[in-house]
Amino acid sequence: MKNRVFGKTGVAVSEVGFGAWAIGGSWGEVSDQDARAALEAALAAGTSFIDTADVYGDGRSERLIAEVLKTHQGPRPYVATKAGRRLNPHVAAGYDFDNLAAFVDRSRANLDMDCLDLVQLHCPPTEVFYRPQTFDALQKLVDLGRIKAWGVSVEKVEEGLKALEYPGLTSVQIIYNIFRQRPAALFLREAQARHVAVIVRVPLASGLLTGKMSAATTFAADDHRAFNREGQAFDKGETFSGVPYDLALQAVEEIRALLGDAPMAQFALRWILMEAAVSVVIPGARNAEQARGNAAASDLAALPAETMAALREIYTHRIAPHVHQLW
Repeated sequence: MKNRVFGKTGVAVSEVGFGAWAIGGSWGEVSDQDARAALEAALAAGTSFIDTADVYGDGRSERLIAEVLKTHQGPRPYVATKAGRRLNPHVAAGYDFDNLAAFVDRSRANLDMDCLDLVQLHCPPTEVFYRPQTFDALQKLVDLGRIKAWGVSVEKVEEGLKALEYPGLTSVQIIYNIFRQRPAALFLREAQARHVAVIVRVPLASGLLTGKMSAATTFAADDHRAFNREGQAFDKGETFSGVPYDLALQAVEEIRALLGDAPMAQFALRWILMEAAVSVVIPGARNAEQARGNAAASDLAALPAETMAALREIYTHRIAPHVHQLW
């Protein structure tokens, strides 16, 4: 597993991390046994970055991480969590010190950590990025010793660019994959210039870029790929990267012709890792086999220039008209 420096923290983390949404909920049934096995397999493969959130399974994901880390024999991984989506209603005014402090304290208990490595605002309303008092509240939590650093998770490139204006910002988490290439146009360069870490989520477009889905694939009722295709529960872009499912399947077949010997999931992760501004990519895993497969993407050779160009063409002509200006 190769490492990259996590922005201005100077901490080296594995370039392939572990996204812990799936072991919390909203991806169909994942047993505690499978969840623990997935985490343990990722750690054994050299993963040293875990991303979770307080709302993943209403704290289940955080608690499972704490259980696994209690018996983990190796170096402790860097653990990032997120806060804000517990607000009801989920409005910008709720992102104040009292609410954020309460969310942080709950995550500290769930993760069994006195001081959290990184807390990210969890895709807040766009208005929050224009409220300096919210970011002052995060900095106060650093000063109080409850968190070491803070960042943001964003839906839109514009939100990421606005967040970069705050000098205390450590990281931005953003969707970036073969089907969502807009961040490469400006955002990634700006983040790199400011030494802000970039965490890439939804790298496999909710599983589409594993190449294992078809028109006949079905999803459990509690899987967001069944209930959020049109944004009924949260931002549409979080599900299949916002790409219409049938169209995405056609694009996947075009990508398949470019793979060579690599599994498509590893190929798609390697595409993301071609970007030097990316600090860590956080694919999810529902079991140990998936976790080991994701980690192996770090071992793939660089993709040839002609392959990168072909993927850009697929995006530009088939995918971009449906997603590029939305996020």
